[in-house]
Formats: sequence, structure tokens, C-alpha cells
Amino acid sequence: MMRTHFAALLVLTIASGCAVGSGAVVKGAGPNDLLKLRDGPGLNHKIIIGLPDGTRLTRQNCVTTKGKVWCRVTLTDRPSVSGYVSADYLAHR
Repeated sequence: MMRTHFAALLVLTIASGCAVGSGAVVKGAGPNDLLKLRDGPGLNHKIIIGLPDGTRLTRQNCVTTKGKVWCRVTLTDRPSVSGYVSADYLAHR
């Protein structure tokens, strides 16, 4: 039973595009806007930095807060910079 539950959870995680350690890129912020990297999963958390479209990220775990999916990410080119972004603005690379 536990093995089946874990396998189902793993499939769900991969299907939702939130595989830990997967590459992602910022997409959809627009030419005149930035995706906000926040210190927690939600709009009420402090903004760390703004990320333009095309920024390469490494996705960590994703969580749902108030019906919105937020993913913990690190900047691929600067792994010391990490935080949360809305999954709506992430595309696979």
C-alpha cells in the first residue's frame, strides 16, 4: 500500500512539472515586467529580486498556497540566490 501511494505521488509530482532539481525558465512575465522571487510561497512574502523572461532556474519543491502553486527555485547561474516564484511563470528548459 505504501509503495503504491509513493508511486502515485511520484507520478503526480512529475506530471505537475514540479520534479525536484529540474531545469526551468521564466516565461510569461512580459517584456516590461519581472517575475518576483519571494522569500516565501505567497504574495504576502517579501520580494528578493525581479527576474526577466528567459532567466534560467533550478526548480526545487512546489507547494500550493491559497489555490496557487509556488515553487522554490535557485538561479542556475547563481545558486546562492533562492526563493519562491509562481509556477504559472515557469516553463521547462
